[in-house]
Amino acid sequence: MSNPFVRIVEPLDPKQPLKKFFNLGKLEDVRYARLPFSIRILLEAAIRNCDEFLVKKGDVENILNWKVMQHKSVEVPFKPARVILQDFTGVPAVVDFAAMRDAVKRLGGDPEKINPICPADLVVDHSIQVDFNRQSDSLQKNQDLEFERNKERFEFLKWGSQAFKNLRIIPPGSGIIHQVNLEYLARVVMDQDGYYYPDSVVGTDSHTTMIDGLGVLGWGVGGIEAEAVMLGQPISMVLPEVVGYKLVGNPQPLVTSTDIVLTITKHLRQVGVVGKFVEFFGSGVAQLSIADRATIANMCPEYGATAAYFPVDDISIGYLIQTGRDKEKVMCTKRYLEAVGMLRDFKNSSQDPDFTQVVELDLHTVVPCCSGPKRPQDKVAVSDMKKDFETCLGAKQGFKGFQIAPDRHNSIVKFNFEGCDFELAHGSVVIAAITSCTNTSNPSVMLGAGLLAKKAVEAGLTVKPYIKTSLSPGSGVVTYYLRESGVMRYLSQLGFDVVGYGCMTCIGNSGPLPESVVEAITQGDLVAVGVLSGNRNFEGRVHPNTRANYLASPPLVIAYAIAGTIRIDFEKEPLGINASGKKIFLKDIWPTRNEIQAVERQFVIPGMFKEVYQKIETVNKSWNALDAPSDKLYTWNPKSTYIKSPPFFDGLTLALQTPKTIEDAYVLLSFGDSVTTDHISPAGNIARNSPAARYLTSRGLTPREFNSYGSRRGNDAVMARGTFANIRLVNKFIDKQGPQTIHFPSGEILDVFDAAERYKQAGHPLIVLAGKEYGAGSSRDWAAKGPFLLGVKAVLAESYERIHRSNLVGMGVIPLQYLPGEDAGTLGLTGRERYTIIIPEKLKPQMNVQIKLDTGKTFHAIMRFDTDVELTYFHNGGILNYMIRKMAS
Repeated sequence: MSNPFVRIVEPLDPKQPLKKFFNLGKLEDVRYARLPFSIRILLEAAIRNCDEFLVKKGDVENILNWKVMQHKSVEVPFKPARVILQDFTGVPAVVDFAAMRDAVKRLGGDPEKINPICPADLVVDHSIQVDFNRQSDSLQKNQDLEFERNKERFEFLKWGSQAFKNLRIIPPGSGIIHQVNLEYLARVVMDQDGYYYPDSVVGTDSHTTMIDGLGVLGWGVGGIEAEAVMLGQPISMVLPEVVGYKLVGNPQPLVTSTDIVLTITKHLRQVGVVGKFVEFFGSGVAQLSIADRATIANMCPEYGATAAYFPVDDISIGYLIQTGRDKEKVMCTKRYLEAVGMLRDFKNSSQDPDFTQVVELDLHTVVPCCSGPKRPQDKVAVSDMKKDFETCLGAKQGFKGFQIAPDRHNSIVKFNFEGCDFELAHGSVVIAAITSCTNTSNPSVMLGAGLLAKKAVEAGLTVKPYIKTSLSPGSGVVTYYLRESGVMRYLSQLGFDVVGYGCMTCIGNSGPLPESVVEAITQGDLVAVGVLSGNRNFEGRVHPNTRANYLASPPLVIAYAIAGTIRIDFEKEPLGINASGKKIFLKDIWPTRNEIQAVERQFVIPGMFKEVYQKIETVNKSWNALDAPSDKLYTWNPKSTYIKSPPFFDGLTLALQTPKTIEDAYVLLSFGDSVTTDHISPAGNIARNSPAARYLTSRGLTPREFNSYGSRRGNDAVMARGTFANIRLVNKFIDKQGPQTIHFPSGEILDVFDAAERYKQAGHPLIVLAGKEYGAGSSRDWAAKGPFLLGVKAVLAESYERIHRSNLVGMGVIPLQYLPGEDAGTLGLTGRERYTIIIPEKLKPQMNVQIKLDTGKTFHAIMRFDTDVELTYFHNGGILNYMIRKMAS
């Protein structure tokens, strides 16, 4: 059919022929002008890619009445322009593709149909660890060890880049995926196949939303869903509500973008934005740089929204030029956006769209702050940090409590480090990391940290040598401007040498602490502290020995490292005393905004970005030297402990199997609120007494060779054993933290994997009970794949984080949700019952299903298949099974 939205326009580039682009109605149509900018992009993509969307959903009138459409649960097929992946999620995706090729071949199809049809960029940023720090050659040593540990994974990825079209690998040492996307990969406007259209992206990392700060609509999806998108399957989603977040006023002089985003995170968690878009507007947006906006958009998963969108304005266009993009293309981008009414002026309130809900923040009310000790949304003003931590010490075990007896609050443990005597106490800082794309993408906070370091060194301040300090920038550009501006040497003097270009401490790749420090923490049962400029601080994520972890701006990371403790009131207590006996306060060395901006204007220039990125795919000599096979089908090595053909497609046939009622299921685990994907499928160290460690030992590996769970995601045997293996897991069946549960038939307390194996051998299905926000955190698909392999057929929770629910759907695990006002407590559920979940023959989205207990009790729950497409996936046993059948037939 002819598409009524296609417009033929004058060429935006005189050198090119006439171009077509899509436009949602006439620009003078008031209804179009009232659409949120994020919804315009979403609908444009649906209309451009899916003519059937117009047929199914009606005419132009209905398309533009989005506020009516969203309340009718309209299903939108969204095909993003691009997909991005990082290696922890990218390796299992390529493993799945390789296995899917094998499966399609077995079913008589063409295996090469399993191939990305849209551009897919995989950035290797999750593998490097902080094994070495405070040395001039730390960077090289960490990179060498990264290759030593991960050579087999990297060879596999290199095979994938050759075997699959449209898959580009950005090698290790290049930077962090979202910062590379912001500075290099993002187009803002696509110019492809004879059309201009807005850039859009999904990524296998929850912080893909960072690109929303540049005006590219993007969000994180599970690896399973991303694989389907790469194979041409649209994302089926219900048209979301859009919360308008109005920013007004100007930030105070001492406030950073980190303080703003931590404030917004707490605010929006209180508002409740799970499953919604957030779109920023108001005159305050014009006060924020693109780096500031990207910082705010980056932490979108922490406040629970699907996307956190900043429409494109002149500041966005200026950023494209600043980062070295082609000026002619940038001007074409601007003219296109003007032509379709998509260039925003935040000072012009007549452009403000209609939102589902509007909330407001006066930037002038934001104060310097941190978040912790266990969740990103638990914001604490810096002025209250000392008091808040001391309150947490004695509070009941929970998100804001450690339950330390009052008589032990001032415990001190003496220890020796490198021949010198030191003391540790509750609140002592043992990790201080400037890390993560959340902040290292922002020149103002990075240069602010550098200038603070310079003033600290000049004032005679130092950082205690046992504190594990590190600097892991999100791209080589950061090192470039820190070095050129002259602040790098001061950062190094305080121990903040560059240790690698990757996520590192932010994702738990913090490496080992000195043995004497670990012994002191263990001896005193101390609540030791990590301070990092990252985006997550869930229990057990940053390091096993830091029970309290605080998110902070890079300058504050340095300040707390100098202080050596979180128990300090910066307004009243000095950071330290120099050799002359002078007390140095934080206010004495904190750089002014004018100082920072002057240095930024001088040293953050387009030439830096061009120089770094023009050689990004070839600069890594170790990567270039890797030898990879050229076959289109992968030859699996049965001896490999990294790459293994997964069992997901074993026995798959073209015929569909009718979903069956789940009968007499046992509860494997019973959880409270805010169980994260880190709890379900940890990414960090493999504990020596864990089922995964026992498996690797049986394959001849030593603990030094275990690497991390994240690096083993290409091997299902390791990952199944690593499911629910977080040492901070709180299972209601057990009276202490740890990855164990009760095997009810025998009454034994076992590791979760061992219990699941017992149930599986006896033919018993399993379910999991949970509270609110089940599956918060990272987008990792193994948090759904792992439970699937353990035999979990369904999860019953009060609410789900968006990506994890989607991942469960993708694996054929049923996400059940209590009816409003009900939970395990109101229903009197203990988890010791056996559950029969009635699956009717005819299913529809979000229908209620009956659950019967062996006690005779019956209740209902919502089956959270939210769209007809999700039900199709369920009937196929998951999204990948659906794609294989589609390709094979």
